[in-house]
Amino acid sequence: MCTLILLHRPPAAWPVLIAANRDERLDREWDPPAAHWPGLIGGRDRLGGGSWMAVNHHGVMAAVLNRVGSLGPEPGKRSRGELPLLALHAASAAEAAARIAGWDAAQWRPFNLVLADRHGGHYVEGLGEGSPRVTTLPPGLSMVTAYPPNDTASPRTARHLPRWRAAPAPDSPDDWGAWPALLADSDGEAAQALNVPPRHGFGTVSASLLALGGETRWDFAAGPPHQAPFRPVPALSGPPSPPLL
Repeated sequence: MCTLILLHRPPAAWPVLIAANRDERLDREWDPPAAHWPGLIGGRDRLGGGSWMAVNHHGVMAAVLNRVGSLGPEPGKRSRGELPLLALHAASAAEAAARIAGWDAAQWRPFNLVLADRHGGHYVEGLGEGSPRVTTLPPGLSMVTAYPPNDTASPRTARHLPRWRAAPAPDSPDDWGAWPALLADSDGEAAQALNVPPRHGFGTVSASLLALGGETRWDFAAGPPHQAPFRPVPALSGPPSPPLL
């Protein structure tokens, strides 16, 4: 189970801030965010070839999470890691959400997909059949796990959502304030931990802090956030690669 927190503050200089932990099998190889695809920057899963989180040069972010009971691939199904790459053919999060609403969700195992740009976020629920369902996330803070946004049926959400809402929001990506420490929290039972300790070959393998405004800023920890430092993604500080669109 991964976790993504999205804070939408329309009047702010950085109107959308995102924090996320990626939980995965420890032996599944991956590459940190870079320009692995034309016009896109994201982390690359070496097994499936897709991404768990990526951004395009329009300032659109897409991240995919598994749903409860759907960990791992399934014969005959497409890799969920291609979903962020497909979504980022759009010039805005709203356009990406509208496109995805017309897809056949049966092509993939169940998924939660979060799309965002400086104007806000959208949650896409794929249940393995029919069309994906799209919901616009309201202003404020939303937490997505293997459950829908802010669903306290998730032990992780029930424990951590009040803590994130009570924490002072970062003013800018120059100082993330309390957010790195919140991502590093491994207290509580296994189902509650936000930073999952290694167990049975599974755990938190990386973390991200992402800001969307007039530009995109992405700080990435290439390991569990209580151990690995957050560093800027180099590809976002250089000249853009040719657009994918």
